Amino acid sequence: MTTWTAQVPTDGTVELRPDPHALDSLGRNHSLETALADLVDNSIDAGARNVLIRFIRRGTRLVGLYIVDDGRGMTPDTVDTAMTLGGRRSYSGNDLGRFGIGLKAASFSQATSLTVLTRAAGHPAVGRRWLHRGGRTGFHCDIVPTDFAETELDRAWTLSTSPSGTVIRWDEVSGFPATDDPDQVTTFLNRAIDHLRGHLGLMFHRLLGAARTRIVIDVEETTGDVGVPTEVGPIDPFGYPSPAPGWPRTLTTDGNGTRLVITCHIWPRRTNDERYRLPGGAENRQGLYFYRRNRLLHAGGWEGIHAPDKKLQLARASIDIDGDTAGLFTMNPEKSRVTAGPDFARAVTAARADDGTTITDYLQAAESIWATSNRRATAQRRPVLPPGKGLHPKVIREITDELPQINDAPLNILWARFDNDNFFEVDRATGTLRLNNRYRAAVLGGRRGGLNDVPLLKSVIFLLMENLFQGVHLGARDRDNIDLWQQILTAAARAELDTWTRRS
Repeated sequence: MTTWTAQVPTDGTVELRPDPHALDSLGRNHSLETALADLVDNSIDAGARNVLIRFIRRGTRLVGLYIVDDGRGMTPDTVDTAMTLGGRRSYSGNDLGRFGIGLKAASFSQATSLTVLTRAAGHPAVGRRWLHRGGRTGFHCDIVPTDFAETELDRAWTLSTSPSGTVIRWDEVSGFPATDDPDQVTTFLNRAIDHLRGHLGLMFHRLLGAARTRIVIDVEETTGDVGVPTEVGPIDPFGYPSPAPGWPRTLTTDGNGTRLVITCHIWPRRTNDERYRLPGGAENRQGLYFYRRNRLLHAGGWEGIHAPDKKLQLARASIDIDGDTAGLFTMNPEKSRVTAGPDFARAVTAARADDGTTITDYLQAAESIWATSNRRATAQRRPVLPPGKGLHPKVIREITDELPQINDAPLNILWARFDNDNFFEVDRATGTLRLNNRYRAAVLGGRRGGLNDVPLLKSVIFLLMENLFQGVHLGARDRDNIDLWQQILTAAARAELDTWTRRS
């Protein structure tokens, strides 16, 4: 039996080149929005004041995408470094990138072909292309002729790439619709541009708000005409018109030799303002907001400080970081999230404001302001019966949170067998609104049913018909509404059943 040895002996070295298939997993955590945000980051690092994202539509299909900027551009030497997997250049203190894979990871997460065309002041235009297809056996990057690079750089963009600038071109974009249906393509474009406007407006809101950067999205059609551009505006998650009384407050602490500054904000109330709602919803955006170099890396979540809670949705705290800090947090390669380490929650717990306020005091204050705001809002709304059987638990929780309740028996919404074609039946004696089981499979669309199925349909019916179960008698107006709703909903259910029957 041998004993443990402190040192491991070696006998020379062997070079182990990466398998080209390693590229297949590159950028798997990216969406279209985060991939383009990564490239916009690169443009900002290059000193760009203007960035253009352009979709290319030929005929009815989307065939490509460009990201164009008026930054410093690259020389032949620096473009090779940029296109090298893991290529490390000299990063300045203001640069967000540090891993050497961002351009490639972001691009290959969305497209098979990545072309970079760039020009630095006083240098000729230069171009490189990577093709990321199956069967690759090496890491050979294509050289793009100078005249083509110049032609692409000098196209009629909405910004100038002279004397310097960069054009990134994606071809064979995997997420584009594989259809010739113009309506589907238009729907995709509208949704994609809306999501990009929301994501980029949030991630870069400090730079956009300070007019240090301008981001525009447009679509170039078959004719070469460019549609109406969409300018990305700032969406400031802390942009409330007036703060909650006594807030924000700044908490500070030292963690692992690093001074941690946490600015704790509380929105004064819930609102439809997009700066409060945010992409993904206000409830999902409660928590911590990490910034680096004025870019928002991470929007929401408590990172071990507290569990998500609907009552904390007014609470948002900002933290400016400077790269990774051992034991506190690390930034992912996609520059889209910060992961807190084991010492982070302890450091935050130790943080104090000048008046002694702690993170616990902050969370309690946020919950109290939410409760007061919620009571004020619900007090002005019409009371409803408690939701009962047949409604999904999440729907029940939302109704009870948002609407005052009548102290009465709950309203149940259940499926039942009918001896006619009517879609629903009102049973005031048992507090039950029954739905005709004949239409159930069609409404479910082949999905498995259950007691709390079709939550969207049942929620709409609850809001529409709940008042029919209040009071002692149905009035003439109530009976007329029942007849009207029965006629329309039954016609809709029959149409749904006909469609379902033809499909199956």
